[in-house]
Amino acid sequence: MPLSERELQEIHAELEDRRKKLLIAAKAQLNSDMGLDRNEMADENDLASSEYLLSFELRLRDREKYLLRKIEDAIDRIEKGEYGICEVCDEDISIGRLKARPVTTMCIRCKEEQERKEKQYVDK
Repeated sequence: MPLSERELQEIHAELEDRRKKLLIAAKAQLNSDMGLDRNEMADENDLASSEYLLSFELRLRDREKYLLRKIEDAIDRIEKGEYGICEVCDEDISIGRLKARPVTTMCIRCKEEQERKEKQYVDK
């Protein structure tokens, strides 16, 4: 069953809010000092710990960047009238799935099939 205009508006507003929060967080991180000053590190343990934290923060940024791209793609699909349609089988994605994961591009059946195939590939 296709989404109602109200449901689309609610999901669009939620996606816009998530996008705004991610962009605010990204700007705040850019304004923070990300560099490591080796001269300020007391010993190798401090340096190693700081490098680990920096690496962890950079991985988080990559995940946020990936999520931001998925959010923008979902907003674009809403604006084009293509939102809520499974990219694999062209069936409607359930409203429950879209509310739980508004960036999804697959219905639950196709997503489960994809994960099953991935698991078979990994288990070989």
